[in-house]
Amino acid sequence: MSPDAVRLLAALPQTQCTRCGYPDCAGYATAIASGDADINQCPPGGKAGIERLAALTGRPTRDLNPAHGLETPRTVAVIDENWCIGCTLCLAACPTDAIIGANKRMHTVIEPYCTGCELCLPVCPVDCIQLENVSASATGWDAWSDTLAEQARDRYAFSLQRRQRAEATNDQRLEDKARAKLADLPAHSLHTDPAILERKRAVIEAALARARAKRTPPDQT
Repeated sequence: MSPDAVRLLAALPQTQCTRCGYPDCAGYATAIASGDADINQCPPGGKAGIERLAALTGRPTRDLNPAHGLETPRTVAVIDENWCIGCTLCLAACPTDAIIGANKRMHTVIEPYCTGCELCLPVCPVDCIQLENVSASATGWDAWSDTLAEQARDRYAFSLQRRQRAEATNDQRLEDKARAKLADLPAHSLHTDPAILERKRAVIEAALARARAKRTPPDQT
């Protein structure tokens, strides 16, 4: 990230809600710094958040763009445990790992870690998640705090690292499996036709090539 983007990121509430139109707060900060996004696209930050960004960018303050949502009180997600089916979809959607549970087991929200991002709502197949107002009439940064934002930022960073490690581990497992199959293809196939085996070999080799390309940084290709 550029120095300007780093400063802008620090002014955002770190809910990681994606309502700004970007995948996370860092993406939005980068877009503002490059001139690709306006400073009025963050509903959780509200009017105070726009003023923060205006002070950093020198741009004039303006009303929150309603296309990205409205400034509202701070909320946290609450799971109706009587309806939860333990599908784990909300666990994967939560950017701060604020939901705990296991497959086919009841899930629950750790309230202090929930940013109210709402990303768990659309993925729940039984609509057992609701949002509760926890800031009364206070909205934007009046309902948030630098402490909560820093906590959310740290938890999001940890969650990203955890997911990347899990993805890398799974990718390595699949690659090892593919290499083992390629080493003795006839033993791993029901087919004996050489033409079919050769096509399978080509498919596996192409998949391994994609895996190598995925691991190789662009400047090393």
